Amino acid sequence: MDAASDALAAAFEARGTKRGDRVGVYLQNIPQYALVLLALWKLGATALGLNPMYRNRELRRLIDDAEAIGIVCTDTDVEETLDTLHGSTVQWLISTSALDYQSRNDPRVFATTERSTPAPDGDLVDLIREYEGARPTPVPLIHDDVAFLTYTSGTTGPPKGAMNTHGNVLHTVAAYGRWIELSDRDVVFAIAPLFHITGAVVNATLSLITSTTLVFANRFHPEVALDAFSEHGVTFTIGSITAYNAIYELPQAGPEHFAAAKTLYSGGAPIPPATVERFQNRFGVYIHNGYGMTETSSAVIAVPPGRKAPVRQPSGTLSIGMPMPNLTARIVDTDGTPLPHGQQGELELSGPQVVPGYWQKPEATEQTMPEGRLRTGDVAIIDEQGWIYLVDRLKDQINVSGYKVWPREVEDALYEHPSVHEAAVVGQPDDYRGETVVAHVSLKAGTHATEPELIAFTQERLAAYKRPRQIHIIDELPKTQTGKIRRAELRKPHRT
Repeated sequence: MDAASDALAAAFEARGTKRGDRVGVYLQNIPQYALVLLALWKLGATALGLNPMYRNRELRRLIDDAEAIGIVCTDTDVEETLDTLHGSTVQWLISTSALDYQSRNDPRVFATTERSTPAPDGDLVDLIREYEGARPTPVPLIHDDVAFLTYTSGTTGPPKGAMNTHGNVLHTVAAYGRWIELSDRDVVFAIAPLFHITGAVVNATLSLITSTTLVFANRFHPEVALDAFSEHGVTFTIGSITAYNAIYELPQAGPEHFAAAKTLYSGGAPIPPATVERFQNRFGVYIHNGYGMTETSSAVIAVPPGRKAPVRQPSGTLSIGMPMPNLTARIVDTDGTPLPHGQQGELELSGPQVVPGYWQKPEATEQTMPEGRLRTGDVAIIDEQGWIYLVDRLKDQINVSGYKVWPREVEDALYEHPSVHEAAVVGQPDDYRGETVVAHVSLKAGTHATEPELIAFTQERLAAYKRPRQIHIIDELPKTQTGKIRRAELRKPHRT
């Protein structure tokens, strides 16, 4: 790895890449991702994570904003990527084949084993051979050098590039590695997408710092992931709850697949208590909650290994955990005044994990991170023992006849129904109430439920103003590639 990343860094340097330059990594979870990260960091360059699902305009928008000078993509994307890059700041395009560095030509992952034509500036494996033995010019990195430029998901507005420095990332992975007690005997499975901050930091970089084995399986396929758990003896991973739900739905999945698993974490979206309980009852493994943001360089709040998160009553909310070392978490009101334990308000975070700001957006930085304190936009409660409970996003609050309704409480009630696979609740305009509660659910395979049945189910568990007036049963909830539900899509009146 060291020699190969040296050679690749020398190839990047020969193409003009230098300290502080942004280079787009437009790849799925394949081993080349790790090689590219190491090569870029040896040059002092910044890895720009690019979602492989992005195409044309949405891809170009991030490249232009970051002023990227190079891109590494898969050979199957070369032709379309070249068209997208025309007239941009990008000076070179290198490609790689997803067929390289893998142990089988799994038809569930690869539609074909035929290789495509490489990019004009070369194939990654060929360049490593060409520059074998070469080493890049040494660069003395400091904590303030930017390791990742990671764009927010854009669910709350236009994406902004968070500048995750080497100092931010090192603090996060060092704390996380000690928290979950990883050693060089552990096997980490990269389930979370590596273009996302969770995958980039607490899968990829965590494995670098802790000397663990890192398993790649390309884009997430539940059947492939299940096989990887048992075949490689995976001991740790973190992924979205939608990934765990997809594995749960596989009829062939059993406790034997998770025999080596010591610690499983989930982040990116709240986990209903019923989901955690079902998973543990079937597989014998507890899913620990974790919480982090792009701006905190991944997970900074988590349930300690070996402990179960408490459930706050009467809301039934599962705790997201406790602050990790060197993180200060507090609850504040709209003016930023700290609130006492047990009172809900906005979750504010500060510490060495919080980024210094957004790329070329000083006003957004000041608004979101006044004096370095991150206003998360999440409503939360901290109890007397230090457990943190996420209530909901401030922007997702529903106002029903003057009463506040948090979607998560309604969703947790729906998850208690044995047929509900996933649920999302939104507010819809209502002439009489101002807003009304509307739920969207998907059902587990082989089960059945009707709208009246589900509405009646919530009536037994929720106050009248919190109950959904409508429940739409759909095949699948719209999500981002990182597993976050696209509530904006569900709010559209034409959706049925």
